[in-house]
Amino acid sequence: MASLPSFAGAASAPDFAAHPVTRAEALARLHAFLPQAGAAYAARRNIVFGPGRHDAVSRLSAALRRRVLSEHEVVAAVHAAHGEGAEKFVAEVFWRTYFKGWLEARPQVWSDWRGDLHRLDLRLARDDAFAARHLGASRGETGIDCFDHWVGELEATGYLHNWARMQFASIWVFTLGLPWQLGARFFHDRLVDADPASNTLSWRWVAGLHTRGKAYLADAERIARMTSGRFAPRGLATQARIPDGPAAPAAQPVRSPLRVDRAAPCVVWLTCEDLSLELEPALADLDVRGVAVLGADGAGAVDRAALGDGMARAVARWHCPSRICASAEELAAFAAGEGARQVVTGFACVGPALEAVPEVNRALRREGLALAEHRRSWDERAWPHATKGFFSMKQRIPALLSAAGIG
Repeated sequence: MASLPSFAGAASAPDFAAHPVTRAEALARLHAFLPQAGAAYAARRNIVFGPGRHDAVSRLSAALRRRVLSEHEVVAAVHAAHGEGAEKFVAEVFWRTYFKGWLEARPQVWSDWRGDLHRLDLRLARDDAFAARHLGASRGETGIDCFDHWVGELEATGYLHNWARMQFASIWVFTLGLPWQLGARFFHDRLVDADPASNTLSWRWVAGLHTRGKAYLADAERIARMTSGRFAPRGLATQARIPDGPAAPAAQPVRSPLRVDRAAPCVVWLTCEDLSLELEPALADLDVRGVAVLGADGAGAVDRAALGDGMARAVARWHCPSRICASAEELAAFAAGEGARQVVTGFACVGPALEAVPEVNRALRREGLALAEHRRSWDERAWPHATKGFFSMKQRIPALLSAAGIG
């Protein structure tokens, strides 16, 4: 078997032990977290202990976002350890699934956000006062102690505790009066666990747009309490002025995955949407002739580490050649050269992954190849319950766990 290609820059990638994105390290983190995933998690999950002290939460979000670990295996492990005592943690995992399904049913929300950013960038270019306020917030120069600290922590570590993210977003929108769209981009560009659905919709939720009229207002006394007195922010807004914006569009049927031909030889195209396809039973019998990634997917150090690990595991499973492709055309040529008739990938969710599909599809068709997608049964079962608020899905969690063979 040919040796694995190396990712440029991977040797100098930072240490991701705190928020692992390789499977072995993520499994080790899951094992270390399990004793705390029940009552201890429920009691301490919203306390912000500070940089390097986030052991009260799982720190598995970066791995889950790339499906280095799957939601199923994490929830199964936690449920086996704590039973119903893990209810709070399990619900938090389902929030991620809910946001994914909600955005899949309303892709316009993503495209509207992208359009809003274009218009806001034009405003930043011509409105000096607006640009100065945005720059001050982005640099952590607001004079609000917790906010400025969290800017520094995010820049240094690529992570913020989820409760801190809520306070940050609320201060950005209601105290600093900045558009939520710019704040969502600020997070998306920096977070090690940035997820198009969870990030975009969480910002909309804080701003009062996801559940219309129900905004989240940061409170100085609560921040002081939840940070053990490390911060005493002053001047926070006392009223949530919900931004103008159109109502969320009605849910539409979720896009069906492109069909996998189980009899056709294939190349597996790995993306950061799903980096453990080799473990999926539905793909076990495929005739896999090669494994590929697109170089653009590994532009950041975090993704390089995750993609390199995913490629190594896939090659070990299917005993096939691998290729880091610089373009869709190279991916298509590699697949054709290995005798494949289709390229199989993880389901491309709304966001950058889906935006990359048309170019790949065109390149494959020129080579006489088809693109196929695998969507996990976890999503197939849960997403139909993500059409309204989270409570509708939460009511279904016991049935969803049972259907997944958990419990």
